Amino acid sequence: MGVKKLRPVTPGTRQRVAPDFAELTASRPEKSLLEPLKKTGGRNNQGRRTMRYIGGGHKRHYRIIDFKRDKVGVPAEVLTVEYDPNRSARISLVQYTDGEKRYIIAPQGITVGQTVQSGEGATPDVGNALPLNVMPIGTIVHNIELHPGKGGAMARSAGTYAQLVGREDKYAILRMPSGETRRVLGVCMATVGSVSNPDHMNVVIGKAGRNRWLGRRPRVRGVAMNPIDHPMGGGEGRASGGHPRSRNGQIAKGLKTRKPNKASDNLIISRRKK
Repeated sequence: MGVKKLRPVTPGTRQRVAPDFAELTASRPEKSLLEPLKKTGGRNNQGRRTMRYIGGGHKRHYRIIDFKRDKVGVPAEVLTVEYDPNRSARISLVQYTDGEKRYIIAPQGITVGQTVQSGEGATPDVGNALPLNVMPIGTIVHNIELHPGKGGAMARSAGTYAQLVGREDKYAILRMPSGETRRVLGVCMATVGSVSNPDHMNVVIGKAGRNRWLGRRPRVRGVAMNPIDHPMGGGEGRASGGHPRSRNGQIAKGLKTRKPNKASDNLIISRRKK
């Protein structure tokens, strides 16, 4: 897995740094695990635009990913490593010994032909899913459940991982990708290893048109708007716009927006690094 710097044959390729896709082993997805993906254009069920700068983009199918890894004790063979247009990580198609196929988030270092398994009896090897309370201290994990049986919710994007740093009563203590240290119930499942495609952070889009292919429309700066459109708009000449804030007046750059009495506060041991 890596990136390639393109030759500046056109203005769009001059700055472009693209993924090399060397790790992919299949070009067609598994048809039985596809679902239609309807575009919203940033509009809600009443047809009103609630999110700006969304629209267009290439047509996609949604790949059904197994975030729960709830097929306990049944070994599965890794068939492919594939591209998924709906996420930054790569995905792997695995086939269980009973014939069922599922997609999982591909961990870094997974190979075709490898065997993966889930459940308490699985070994803490890359790609295996185990409850946090049976993993060795220091294990690197991803796709971590926040609530038992609900499916992995944390550390799912490209190159991310958390580390199991200790245990406390019924809780496991994790150092999250943000730097936050928090407790998670030990019965929650997590997958061993870090997420694939760590070079995603080094990709350079190269041109505005490529963002349009991804369904992202041009974003207008608040200071470039009129006073009626944005709190930072207006002014004579090129005004700075005052204190940074959102379109509805919410102060940015330092205002804490977390609820003061949030239920999970007692599970957080240390907040993320500033």
